[in-house]
Amino acid sequence: MALDQKTIQKMARRLQVDVRDYQLLQQSLTHKSFLGEEAEALSNERLEFLGDSVLGLVVAEYLYTQFPDRTEGDLAKAKAVAVSEPVLAESAKNLGLQDMLLMSTGEEASGGRKRLSILADAFEALVAVVYLDCGLEAARQFILRALESILLDIERKEHIRDYKTLLQEHTQGLYKKAPRYEVIDEKGADHDKTFVIEARLNDAVLGRGEGKSKKQAEQAAALQALEQIENIHLEPPGEE
Repeated sequence: MALDQKTIQKMARRLQVDVRDYQLLQQSLTHKSFLGEEAEALSNERLEFLGDSVLGLVVAEYLYTQFPDRTEGDLAKAKAVAVSEPVLAESAKNLGLQDMLLMSTGEEASGGRKRLSILADAFEALVAVVYLDCGLEAARQFILRALESILLDIERKEHIRDYKTLLQEHTQGLYKKAPRYEVIDEKGADHDKTFVIEARLNDAVLGRGEGKSKKQAEQAAALQALEQIENIHLEPPGEE
């Protein structure tokens, strides 16, 4: 069932941008799974493709002009964090997109409204709508406003995210369980160790990371888990 006019208007107001193309706005909120339930629906995949490029341009330009003393490597790392799936998914949640997404009943039943990849894709599709309907400057303002928190962290050099917390929130929402972390290897001399740690849920390995400390390795494992968790098949909640 398509979104009603009132819901679409509410979404448009949340954007704080004068979006008038409500049909395009609804498309940005339509997951591909919904096409099986409504033949005339259009998914947000093409919009997500365009929005990804617009988002990358705006963030890269902002970082380049805002931090003239930082190296190309530092800027690349900051950009990777700013446009990462967990950050974009959080921005989507802040806009309330999870409540407005159109998806199949099966996708919703499997936790689709909380899936990071779906939320991040919807945010990128929304960027494309603002760009197409209102222009690049409006898209720039929308992106910088939506990503204000992470951009401030980058300015303070505090942009290494707490991926462990994000992963725990994600697995608690989908599977009612928190992941555990296991050291599977220690490499190097005692004074210069590198730890290899896996994030696990039940018997499934969600992600693996390395670091000079266990904390760093755990964060790396959690980040990899967040990036690929939708491709991992786990037992339903309550099963071991």
